[in-house]
Amino acid sequence: MSIPDHARANFQTLLRAAEENNLALMECADAMTGEARYVICAVGRDGADYVFTPFGHLADGNPYDAYIPPSETLPPRSST
Repeated sequence: MSIPDHARANFQTLLRAAEENNLALMECADAMTGEARYVICAVGRDGADYVFTPFGHLADGNPYDAYIPPSETLPPRSST
């Protein structure tokens, strides 16, 4: 499994924001479901305004249940 260049670039941006203490955790609404999501954002400035760039949300519940490591076999996808 290869990580695409855009994901690597976003990760480097996230690391820089962390090094500069420019990260925020924001409560947002999921655009599809309206459910609350806790989103990791980089914080920048545009003149006097703050700009928040979302990178992803924290997993609900146990994150070990939400993801399968790349070394394990993926379950079959349903066709529905």
